[in-house]
Amino acid sequence: MHILFAGGGTAGHINPALAIAGFIKERHPDAKISYIGTAKKLEAKLVPERGYDFYTIDVAGFQRRISLKNIGRNIVAVKKMFVSASDSKKLLKKLNPDIVIGTGGYVSGPVLRAAQKLGFKTAIHEQNAFPGVTTKMLAKNAGAVMLAMPEAEKYLDLSKKPIITGNPVRGELLNISRKKAREILNLDDRPLILSFGGSLGARPINEAVTGLIKKFNGTAKFYQIHATGKVGNEAMLSALSDIELAPEIEIREYIDNMDVCMAAADLVICRAGAITLSELQACGKPSILIPSPYVAENHQYHNAMTLKKAGCAEVIEEKNLSCESLISVVEDLLESEDRLELMALSAKNNAILDANERIYDVIMNLLT
Repeated sequence: MHILFAGGGTAGHINPALAIAGFIKERHPDAKISYIGTAKKLEAKLVPERGYDFYTIDVAGFQRRISLKNIGRNIVAVKKMFVSASDSKKLLKKLNPDIVIGTGGYVSGPVLRAAQKLGFKTAIHEQNAFPGVTTKMLAKNAGAVMLAMPEAEKYLDLSKKPIITGNPVRGELLNISRKKAREILNLDDRPLILSFGGSLGARPINEAVTGLIKKFNGTAKFYQIHATGKVGNEAMLSALSDIELAPEIEIREYIDNMDVCMAAADLVICRAGAITLSELQACGKPSILIPSPYVAENHQYHNAMTLKKAGCAEVIEEKNLSCESLISVVEDLLESEDRLELMALSAKNNAILDANERIYDVIMNLLT
């Protein structure tokens, strides 16, 4: 059995592929796993680390904002589109996989398109509530379309019903209790707010959280662990240098024990990437979501609204984010334990905890 994955650019497209690949290898140790990505993006590091065969094509995404610089970039992208189509066909003929699975990102487009034209079996896994361009273009001719969020279906032209699978969630997040996590962090019964903006950080979130910390520092009303991200660490520490941080407040550059911190948290403040939201639901955590407006087709906003409609999150768009707006929402939530409990219950009830099994079943059915 030879399974070929295509997808990349960001962890949100790569990690689902790696999770699915790992799940398959556990059940079929002799299965061959290959991956096509780009040489300069994150997949070039993560995939070989897992021991999978990694192949590259040279492809670029199109810039949607009109500027002289972006026009030049799009001309280059068009040229690469034709080259990557040819290279994808050559790789597919060489590798001859039993199935090609696309997990999103512009790199998966030429690979899946070529696979469909050559008659290979194909499947697509879409992580977001608002599907990416590749999914929209190729879903109709895929052997199976798997959706993490049912809301995505209305944006797709499909020849058959999609399968709702959810997003794969890291097992370590599910294997620790809130009680145990709080013992590890040495916390008492006061609420814990966990906040972060991604590995690089998000300046607007750091600035708003700075205001939140200054407002409540020394009040001992709650604990807070905040990750600034690599880019924002120095700026945030400088912004807080005029106060002495209380022992309840912890500022980190990166959270390297997310399983413990997430399990211990009572409220999470973060972006609205698809995998993060699936993890919030799996862990049953109320959240304040601040979707990034800088991602393709504003898909994080659609992701965030899915959780808001389900009653497990509040949403603050970045254009409305300020110290005051964040403080207001945090105060409202922390003053209502019943509301937090309902949000937590809603998150848990909407979680899909067997995504790996569902995706595996879809793939095996296509291969029979």
